[in-house]
Amino acid sequence: MAATPEKPSTPAPRRKVSRHRGEGQWAMGHFTPLNGNEQTKKDDDGLHVRARIETIYSKAGFDSIDPNDLRGRMRWWGLYTQRKPGIDGGKTAILEPEELDDKYFMLRVRIDGGRLTTEQLRVIGGISHEFGRDSADFTDRQNIQLHWIRIEDVPEIWRRLEEVGLSTTEACGDTPRVILGSPVAGVAENEIIDGTPAIDAINDRYIGTEEFSNLPRKFKTAISGSPLLDVAHEINDIAFVGVVHPEHGPGFDLWVGGGLSTNPKIGQRLGAWVPLDEVPDVWAGVIGIFRDYGYRRLRTRARLKFLVADWGVEKFRRILQDEYLKRELIDGPAPEQPVQQWRDHVGVHRQKDGLFYVGFAPRVGRVDGPTLTKIADLAAEHGSRRLRTTVEQKMIVLDVAEDRVDSLVAGLEALDLRVKPSPFRRGTMACTGIEYCKLAIVETKQRGATLIDELERRIPDFDQPITININGCPNACARIQVADIGLKGQLVLDKDGNQVEGFQVHLGGALGLEAGFGRKVRGLKVTSEELPDYVERVLGHFQKEREEGERFATWAARASEESLT
Repeated sequence: MAATPEKPSTPAPRRKVSRHRGEGQWAMGHFTPLNGNEQTKKDDDGLHVRARIETIYSKAGFDSIDPNDLRGRMRWWGLYTQRKPGIDGGKTAILEPEELDDKYFMLRVRIDGGRLTTEQLRVIGGISHEFGRDSADFTDRQNIQLHWIRIEDVPEIWRRLEEVGLSTTEACGDTPRVILGSPVAGVAENEIIDGTPAIDAINDRYIGTEEFSNLPRKFKTAISGSPLLDVAHEINDIAFVGVVHPEHGPGFDLWVGGGLSTNPKIGQRLGAWVPLDEVPDVWAGVIGIFRDYGYRRLRTRARLKFLVADWGVEKFRRILQDEYLKRELIDGPAPEQPVQQWRDHVGVHRQKDGLFYVGFAPRVGRVDGPTLTKIADLAAEHGSRRLRTTVEQKMIVLDVAEDRVDSLVAGLEALDLRVKPSPFRRGTMACTGIEYCKLAIVETKQRGATLIDELERRIPDFDQPITININGCPNACARIQVADIGLKGQLVLDKDGNQVEGFQVHLGGALGLEAGFGRKVRGLKVTSEELPDYVERVLGHFQKEREEGERFATWAARASEESLT
């Protein structure tokens, strides 16, 4: 019998081979711009726009501004268009940029290390009054922001700022932003090391130069030698944290890859100890890695934190040493946990030279031009020429003689600037919100101010440290994920089914003491109108259920959902 012919075998399906498009990393040879932002930066460096502002736009007016300058390069000089009044939060993600743009700007004054003289603050106050409709906000990155700025006035504003040593250079944009520093650097009795020389060296060598003026996204730096860990080092792209090496003495522990927004990540230690004089070189190495290896294809993955997460700290340190520093870093110790929860330096404190510094709390960081001028005058009248901004939207007057402290405190209190604030005034921060910000969905500043007043009235005996951070959108400018009570603005439904302003709630986030992100309870959202009731209720549960010495964040991690709603 003839053999049955063998059936031809069915060929295995071909596996689809997809070519990785690359992430736009320059070090990998990917120089072709992969999105509009990268094309704009390739076409012309953002630093070059200043000449056009001074010679063309300030003379021909707002309508003469090239769109790529207006919504791109002008940020390199601290200028963002502000939100057109009357546009509700439901239209934020629907309208085109030109529909959201007002013909006025937010102007961010860069204040590295939070350092100001009374003369500088007086100039900012004058600019606010003359050109900014008296607007002024202390930010949580030690800057001061003004609003209602006309393009016609920008050259004169720059002239006045630069005349007293201030700048808006790279205050925004895909650049190395303001360098955070301990607001009591050089004066605190318990300081480990003063990082001011490193801040100055980085500024002198790199800020405003084209070496690092085209980064994949913004780059945030913090340098502090305070044992209070007072610059939110955990959520910066790079941070130098004061430590004492057992063999080499005071220096800095190096952290990389922190950041919040919609994909929050706590920075990671590289395990390296850096002496003060080497901080600028190490900083340049890390930002160089970001420039060369950072992801430029998708803006949503263009922060350093994504590269650090993909590489891991071992590879990151190896690349830093081998390709950028050309030497080994010294292994070093981790910083110790701070012994107190408040890191804002509010109150009266002795300096190491026997003088005192006085920290005070405005309401959610909002002041105005005349108030800034009065603060400068008050400080000068009490013998001080130096002030500091903090990363908690607060301010400090340095160098006050002991016999002048009470008079200064009285003067500040008369301006509604609290030296002994309630926990609510002290711990509540708010971002710019829908009043000016084109990304915002809800109002924040007035909401925060009202919340403070309500809580002070309703629970005046509450005496525990508490942070309440209010953000107008998901981008976390007010650090909602690391607050005791973090409030993310969104539109919610009220009890009648109407769409209104409200917040998604995050509970139990923290920095410094067991840093971590807040807990989200499923479905926990509150309307803006219900906010005081909700916060009063949850704080009441905390007071009843907390164990001796227990912090809110620790309680929130173990509390039942019923106690958190």
